[in-house]
Amino acid sequence: MSDLPTLPVTFRPGSTRAVLLTAAVAILVVITAVAMMLKQLSPAERLSFVVTALLLDAVLLLLARPKVVADADGVTVVNLTNKRRLEWAEILQVTLRPGDPWVFLNLSDGTSLPALGIQPGINRQRAIADARALRALAEARSVADPERPRG
Repeated sequence: MSDLPTLPVTFRPGSTRAVLLTAAVAILVVITAVAMMLKQLSPAERLSFVVTALLLDAVLLLLARPKVVADADGVTVVNLTNKRRLEWAEILQVTLRPGDPWVFLNLSDGTSLPALGIQPGINRQRAIADARALRALAEARSVADPERPRG
């Protein structure tokens, strides 16, 4: 297929990621500035403000982590707290149905793996295009089985 993306390719929810990273910076700056401007606070109390801001940032950075990386050998799915490497042949189907919060990969072991790196939250059209690209890659690169239904 000529419309296949060049490998390696990384799929991420770019707009969502930008919002989360911007919010993380803003939270750190604002909370730190407030802690420094409140003169009645002790150094330990100021430090607790900054530590709280860093904890909030850690959560936002965790939410910004998801991605799907496709290369010649397979796909790496990075979700919030886990990372899984898949061979192309393991991916039977790539789905993003209306109302789904992200793409799901139906696997040869009978399970389904959420791929949070492609999510229609802020930029639905981009997520649909990314899901189609990943589906086309999976179909082109997996071991051909003419009896296997595609969806």
